[in-house]
Amino acid sequence: MKRIDELDLITIDGVPCCHGHVLPFGASLLTNGGINFSVNTADAEGCELQLYHHGQAKPYANIMLPESYRTGNNYSIIVYGQDPEELEYTYRFFGRMEPEKGYRFDPKIPLLDPYAKLISGRDKWGDRKRKNRPMRCRVLMEDFPWQGDRPLETPFEDLIIYEMHVRGLTNDPSSPAKHKGTFSGIVEMIPYFKELGINCIELLPVFEFDELQNPRTYDGKPLCNYWGYSTISFFAPKSGYAASGPMGMAADEMKNMVKQLHRNGIEVILDVVFNHTAEEGSGGPTLNYRGIDNRTYYHLDSKGNYIDYSGCGNTVNCNNAVVRQHIIDSLRYWVSEYHVDGFRFDEAPILSRDSNGNPMQNPPLLESLAHDSIIATSKLIAEAWDAAGLYQQGTFPAPEKWAEWNGRFRDCVRHFIKSDDFAGPELIKRIQGSPDIYSDKTAHSTLNFVTCHDGFTLNDLVSYNEKHNEANGECNRDGANENASWNCGTEGETEDPETEALRNRQVKNAFTLLMLSRGTPMMLAGDEIRNSQRGNNNAYCQDSPLSWVNWGNKERYPDVFAHFKKLIHLRREHPVMRRRDYFTGHNASGYPELSFHGEKAWQLNMWEPFRTFGFMYAEPDADFHTGKDCFIYCGVNAYWEEKQMELPILPEGMKWRIYTDSANPENEDREVEGNSIRMIPRSSIVLIGG
Repeated sequence: MKRIDELDLITIDGVPCCHGHVLPFGASLLTNGGINFSVNTADAEGCELQLYHHGQAKPYANIMLPESYRTGNNYSIIVYGQDPEELEYTYRFFGRMEPEKGYRFDPKIPLLDPYAKLISGRDKWGDRKRKNRPMRCRVLMEDFPWQGDRPLETPFEDLIIYEMHVRGLTNDPSSPAKHKGTFSGIVEMIPYFKELGINCIELLPVFEFDELQNPRTYDGKPLCNYWGYSTISFFAPKSGYAASGPMGMAADEMKNMVKQLHRNGIEVILDVVFNHTAEEGSGGPTLNYRGIDNRTYYHLDSKGNYIDYSGCGNTVNCNNAVVRQHIIDSLRYWVSEYHVDGFRFDEAPILSRDSNGNPMQNPPLLESLAHDSIIATSKLIAEAWDAAGLYQQGTFPAPEKWAEWNGRFRDCVRHFIKSDDFAGPELIKRIQGSPDIYSDKTAHSTLNFVTCHDGFTLNDLVSYNEKHNEANGECNRDGANENASWNCGTEGETEDPETEALRNRQVKNAFTLLMLSRGTPMMLAGDEIRNSQRGNNNAYCQDSPLSWVNWGNKERYPDVFAHFKKLIHLRREHPVMRRRDYFTGHNASGYPELSFHGEKAWQLNMWEPFRTFGFMYAEPDADFHTGKDCFIYCGVNAYWEEKQMELPILPEGMKWRIYTDSANPENEDREVEGNSIRMIPRSSIVLIGG
């Protein structure tokens, strides 16, 4: 690196500067004290860099980059004599304002750097006094002490994923965390995660977004952009999730969260939203991409209008070469600089659309992600459907490295536990790992879930027949209308003991099927303590106790928590349920590795509707090296009357013991007498044979 006195410096608006480096993009610190800025634009006719002192209203320097500082479609410049710790910056771009042709250059609007590593302006969550404060870019010093940390690379099939919202997990007054609603609050919850037994958390979006970007109110109170599915910067962590306050501490706090979770064997998966941005449609704010290179970053029609496959006003043109590289650079950055373990892609089919919006058979972006050298061992999970109706579950066009949210597992389990007998034959396939959907892949390709952030909580699934989204201010029109839910006879909260006992069983029944099915399971934070959103199945705009986890429920429903905890432990202890392939034949035990049973052992018509059945795993030490032979039997009675289930006969010397009983926890750890078990209506039971 040259010394400053060796450089060909010029002064623009009082700032010493020179031609910069094209790579890396964004703002980066140089060893000679300079700060390099690099930004791409194909259509702009001029670029100006604006420098601000932190928190000041106006820039102290407006640096119009000479055309000689442009290389191809890239502007780059190095500035000297600036303090990176208190510096903020934006860009202005000059060019044509012809929206009908896709050009939207407006030099009156300061724009954010697409590669900015930190964004200021929303440092404190929900601070409406600062709503009109402009967001600006900051320079990040990448000097976090990782102390040997690296992504854990836990095998996909061994994960038990806990999906959660950073703020919602700990912000309720009942939360035991001191630093509520923050990355630090998650660190405080690590002992709880370990007690429960999960080994992976999946975070709703943590890329910078504006929680105040919601104009609607309800009952006189403003609503917010709570979930964060409106990304402003794909490289910056959400500043409002930092307990450590402004001045760019969100990056270090998030990195410390990842490091502490890794030290305790817990992976971190990020929910990423590359299908659309916070700039919305034509009436949305101009923040960065629209004002820098609108025709490159978005799908536009012949009249310059935004094509909306995402349901959010715009669609990112993911397979444009520049945009594709931008997405890859973002993911590489989070893996290399934040050590995250994987990503869940919101509305992932959009990543497979070409520049005309048509699905591609071999999308270059998806193949690049699957084989990229930096994210090669990262988890990649697709939500295999988008808002425009492109449904690619089981046909998602990517190598087998990708897993998919299995919406058919969700729907099937929901229907079965509410006594829809037609779901029985399909449930057999879901328990097997959905080989009918993923026959050319592996069992870990199916990411099984019953509930997630989008929809009812597990408690509400068994407490409400209808959605109750009035508080969202959209006259209850938003959110899914079909939820395959059943309120157990009473809509909403009740003190009736029989209804409450039934709901307890139903919650346990659903989780039992989730934990004992092949594939990778994911649960929603708070389901283990019957957290409720009072029937709201689309809490995207709710920053209130309605959307926060109520930790007081842990004391109210101790049997539910204990049931979840025991089943998670069971799954982690028994590899037979975590096989990568679809083997169901006889193994070294002499039994089928996975078998299905009716009220009579070994007798179940798997092609006719049913409400009562059992299934059994045979886990011989010779195959799984567990130290002893073991059998696991699960009986499920979704019928409204009592059933007697005949049990498979075990090898000589072995006996069945009750491991969990959704109806009678006091029966657990007892030896089964005789060769059958009595199952009360709508209950499940897990037995261990050994």
